Amino acid sequence: MKSRIGASVAVLLALCVACRPQTQVGSPITTGRATVRNAAGATLGVLLFEPTSAGVHITGTLTSLPAGEHGIHLHGVGKCDASDFSTAGSHFNPGAAHHGLENPAGPHAGDLPNITVNPNGEVAVDLTTPRVMLGATPPTGIFDADGTAVVIHAGPDDQRTDPAGNSGARIACGVVARS
Repeated sequence: MKSRIGASVAVLLALCVACRPQTQVGSPITTGRATVRNAAGATLGVLLFEPTSAGVHITGTLTSLPAGEHGIHLHGVGKCDASDFSTAGSHFNPGAAHHGLENPAGPHAGDLPNITVNPNGEVAVDLTTPRVMLGATPPTGIFDADGTAVVIHAGPDDQRTDPAGNSGARIACGVVARS
C-alpha cells in the first residue's frame, strides 16, 4: 500500500513540476526582452517574453511600422546586424519542421501568428507560443549559445509556404535577451 501511495505522490509531484512556468534551477523565473529596431536603427518598441502555463507569452507595443498585416517570427540567431537583418539566420526550427501554423508538416518552433499594424503605424503585440521555452536547454530553449531574434517582415505570412510564408523582406529585428 505504501509503495502505491509513494508512486502516486511521485506522479503528482512530476505533474506539478511540468505545469509550472519554466525556470532555471536555483534562480527566479527567467523572462526575456527584445528592443525592436528598424533598418535605420530607430527603436520601434520593446517586446517582453514571459513564461506561462500555455507557453511563452510575447507582449508589447511597436510603432512606426507600415500599416497592414506582417509576419513575425523567432529566428535562430540572436543578431540583428546589417540593413536586411540576415544575421538573424532562418526561423528557429530545432525540430526541422516545415514552415507555417497551417502546414500539416509544420510549424517551425519560431512561427507565430501575423500581427496587424493600424493606420497610425502601431500594433499591440499579444502572442503566445507553446513551441519554445525561456531557457538555454536544447532543443527549444531560446537562450541557447547563439541566441534568438524576433523579426518582423514586410508582408503577411501565408502560414504554409517554406521557408518564411512569403512574408517578404525583414523590416525590423530585436535580439531576445534575458531580463
